[in-house]
Amino acid sequence: MIDDFAKDNLHGRLRRDRATLLWKLDDLSEYDARRPLTATGTNLLGLVKHVATVEARYFGEVFDRPSPEPLCRWQDSDGSDQWAAEDETREEIIAFYRRTWEHADATIGKLSIDAPGHVPWWPEPYTHTNLFAVLVHVLGETIRHTGQADILREGMDGRTGLRPEQEQPID
Repeated sequence: MIDDFAKDNLHGRLRRDRATLLWKLDDLSEYDARRPLTATGTNLLGLVKHVATVEARYFGEVFDRPSPEPLCRWQDSDGSDQWAAEDETREEIIAFYRRTWEHADATIGKLSIDAPGHVPWWPEPYTHTNLFAVLVHVLGETIRHTGQADILREGMDGRTGLRPEQEQPID
């Protein structure tokens, strides 16, 4: 019973924060969605692409349920998942994220909370893990990047929060 509660609770929070991350793009021009807002080039659309790639890898490769999305081998990853390429549209990146949700949700729904997984990019002795640990890890990554998006968006136009109905006017 606690296993079902834990799985449902973590999955629900992941769904909430996915939606929040996408909301950070609402009403932004193409320029503002893509423009670098930190010294390292972080931008809102790049955060969405990165989180989509993280989910695709963790809920795909880790449980031997490869993502239907084309991904380079994790060993060949060069960080390009952290920004939108010139030929990638906002709509394409959002659609990639939504398709990744569907695949991840199917993996989460099919597996038990203690289903074994293997994360080859984690150091030993942590490479052998389970769905619970991966859910916690991916939720943490999503929360972290959604928080970054929240701060970036606030710096642009003052928009903050988890949902539009929770926004407070800037004083």
